[in-house]
Amino acid sequence: MTLDNQIKYGKLVPVMLCFFAMGFVDLVGIASNYVKADLNLSDAEANIFPSLVFFWFLIFSVPTGVLMNRIGRKRTVLLSLIVTFASLLLPLFGDSYGIMLCSFSLLGIGNALMQTSLNPLLSNIIAGDKLASSLTFGQFVKAIASFLAPYIAMWGATQAIPEFGMGWRVLFPVYMAVAVVAILWLGATPIEEEAPDKASGFTSCLKLLGSPFILLCFLGIMCHVGIDVGTNTTAPKILMERLGMPLDDAGFATSLYFIFRTLGCLSGAVILQKVASKPFLGISVACMLAAMVLLFVSADLTVIYIAIALIGFGNSNVFSIVFSQALLAVPDKKNEISGLMIMGLFGGTVFPLLMGFASDAVGQSGAVAVMTAGVIYLIIYMFKLKR
Repeated sequence: MTLDNQIKYGKLVPVMLCFFAMGFVDLVGIASNYVKADLNLSDAEANIFPSLVFFWFLIFSVPTGVLMNRIGRKRTVLLSLIVTFASLLLPLFGDSYGIMLCSFSLLGIGNALMQTSLNPLLSNIIAGDKLASSLTFGQFVKAIASFLAPYIAMWGATQAIPEFGMGWRVLFPVYMAVAVVAILWLGATPIEEEAPDKASGFTSCLKLLGSPFILLCFLGIMCHVGIDVGTNTTAPKILMERLGMPLDDAGFATSLYFIFRTLGCLSGAVILQKVASKPFLGISVACMLAAMVLLFVSADLTVIYIAIALIGFGNSNVFSIVFSQALLAVPDKKNEISGLMIMGLFGGTVFPLLMGFASDAVGQSGAVAVMTAGVIYLIIYMFKLKR
């Protein structure tokens, strides 16, 4: 390995630790189920928590793209980690409705800052055709944190690990410690950044949605994260509704989803170096469509687990493909495009709200129907790709 490659990979490690911290946002799925049980909430009330987390992407993503032009990408990532640290600190003082609302709000704000700035920061280390596979590897690292969250919460709830009277909330100090390490490591790592984008206004960012392809990518991100958050929160509920499982057992469904999302990211990081994005996206959406059919027609535990695994694998690389396609389409406005694409994570607000109302009305099949609409859009998007 050459000296240049050693320096590059030395910078890549703390950035990938930040991707791990990015995965903290996915704890909202299992956490909202525990808060629902603790406070005796309805599905619609409990789904406010993941919706609240992703609401802040609508508010902060584009301004973060502007902020990056002023203070730089690395400093913006560091700011996001500090906000994330604060969000993880609050639940140490209790799990009341107000505390959890504040915690999830800060978690959403921190994640909006992080996702907007971290992806283009990676492009300062890895560029060109390797960007999609590198983004996918970052999503693989992020998925590890997502996968671990339900297990840590479950171990805390069952007192299988020392939880100091916090129960499932022991998840928060564990991830808070990782956030501190990420802040210190990235802060000590020199990363040379590109010159700021010329366009730096809020209006100029939003005007980019006037490009038909950028708008398609934006909606594609909305559907991806809607399916992601939807499966994260709904998978345990399906098992509880159809098989009568207790929450501590049903929580494995969330872990199963992230196991296969993690495997999908890992395999995608390799495959996308050799296979074009369009056919790979076609395979991904076919997996998710098959899964939705299975969730509609079956109440068998094995079949439901297979469906959840297919969604995890199929949805694992959608973000990286759509995001990289958008960056490559307008390479001279990476900060603004990043802000717009991350604003699309607002789909994590829209989908859970719709799914909550649908499931309260007709059961979890209603929630599956909402996710199916997102899969159908991704099929349409796939046919619009040129490569």
